Amino acid sequence: MLELEHCIQRYIQANPNSARQLDWAARVMPGGNTRSVLFYEPFPLVMTGGNGCFLDDLDGHRYVDFLAEYTAALYGHSHPVIIHALSEAMANGLNLSAHTELEARLATLIVERFSCIEQVRFTNSGTEANLLALAAAKAYTGRNGVIAFNGGYHGGVLSFAGTSTAMNVPHRVYLADYNDLESVERLLREHVDISAILVEPMLGAGGCICAEPGFLEGLRERSQAHGSLLIFDEVMTSRLGPGGLQEKLGITPDLITLGKYIGGGMPCGVLGGRRDIMGQFDPRHGSLSHAGTFNNNVLTMAAGIAGLEQVYTREAASDLNARGNKLREQLNQALAPMAMQFTGQGSVMNLHPTGLLIRRPSDIPTERNDLRDLFFFHLLESGIYSARRGLFALSLPLTERELSRLISATQAFVERYGGS
Repeated sequence: MLELEHCIQRYIQANPNSARQLDWAARVMPGGNTRSVLFYEPFPLVMTGGNGCFLDDLDGHRYVDFLAEYTAALYGHSHPVIIHALSEAMANGLNLSAHTELEARLATLIVERFSCIEQVRFTNSGTEANLLALAAAKAYTGRNGVIAFNGGYHGGVLSFAGTSTAMNVPHRVYLADYNDLESVERLLREHVDISAILVEPMLGAGGCICAEPGFLEGLRERSQAHGSLLIFDEVMTSRLGPGGLQEKLGITPDLITLGKYIGGGMPCGVLGGRRDIMGQFDPRHGSLSHAGTFNNNVLTMAAGIAGLEQVYTREAASDLNARGNKLREQLNQALAPMAMQFTGQGSVMNLHPTGLLIRRPSDIPTERNDLRDLFFFHLLESGIYSARRGLFALSLPLTERELSRLISATQAFVERYGGS
C-alpha cells in the first residue's frame, strides 16, 4: 500500500533518536529488545517518561497514551495516590524477608471486591498466576489435561494464537474454539483427564472478542458435570466491571487469575478462588508449595492497596467502562465507511480491518492488515499512542478532551484514506 509506505517514511524521518537508541541497544540485547510485544517495524518508539495520560519520546514528541501499558497502566503514569503509597513503602524499608501487614490488607480488598474469591495467593505476574492455577487444578482433581481456546493468551508461556511456540510450558493442552460449545463437548468426550477449562471471559490479546450469550454459562455447566474446574483468566478483563466480568456476567468460576493493574501498576499477579482449592497452598498442612521472592513485595502491596481503596473504586470502575463503551460506539460510527470496527467492551477494545461479525480469532481477516497499520501510523502522526496490533485501553487520567481527540483523528483518517 503506497499510503502506508509514505506514512512509514515520515515516521522514520521524525524519529531518528529512537532509531539510534534501538541500534545501540541491539549491541547488548537481541534486536535491542527484552519484551517481544513492544517491537514493530521499522523500529519502535523509545519513551523517556510519562505523566498522567501522556508519554514523551526520545525525539521530543508527546503522545496521548491509549495503550496504557497493555491495560496495566489503569492509573496512568503518575497518579499522586499511587506515588504517595510507593514513597511511604520505600521509606519503611524494602525486601523485609518476612510477612507484612500489607499483604493481608490487599488480599482482603480483593476478596471483598471479587465475589468468586475466598482466598488468594500473590505472584509476580498474570503469567505466574495462570501457571499456579493449572497446578492447583491438576493437584485438586488428580488429572493432567487442560482445555484452552484457540487465540487465547494466558502469558508468554501459555499462548495459543494459532501457531505452536517453543516458549509454551509442556502442559497437556487440548484446544477448543472460542464461542463454540460443541468443540468443548467433543474434547470432554474424547479425554477423561480434563482437570480444568481455562478461558478468558473476553479474549484479550486474541482481539478483544466477547463471549456470546450462553457460552461461558455453558462452560460452567459442562465443567461441573465433568468434575473439572472452571478457571477465568481475568488478568486483562477484571478492570471491565467493579468485580470483574465474573460479577458482571453472574458466572462464578472455581478459580480466577488477576494481574495488570491489580498491584497499582507494579508487577503483580493473583490467584484466587474457592477455599477448598486454595487450601492446598496452606503451608501448615497443604500439599502444594508456592515460592517467589517478590510475591509479597511491599511496593506492589502498598500500590495495590492504594489503588483499590482510594482510586479504582466500584464507582470509578463503572464510570470508566461506561465511557469506554460510548467511545467504542463513536469510533465505530466514524469507521463504518471503511468497513473497520472496534470490538471489545468497556475500557478495552481492539481495531479490526473488517466490518463482518467476529466470533473467534479465525474470523479476523489478514489481507487488510495494511489498513490497520496505516491507522496506527496515522494516529502516531496525530500524537496518539496505541498498539500496532490494534489494542486500545483507557486509563483513569484520560478526559473527554483526549477522547474527543481520538475521535477527531479517526474521522480525519477516514476522510484522508477512505478511498484507499
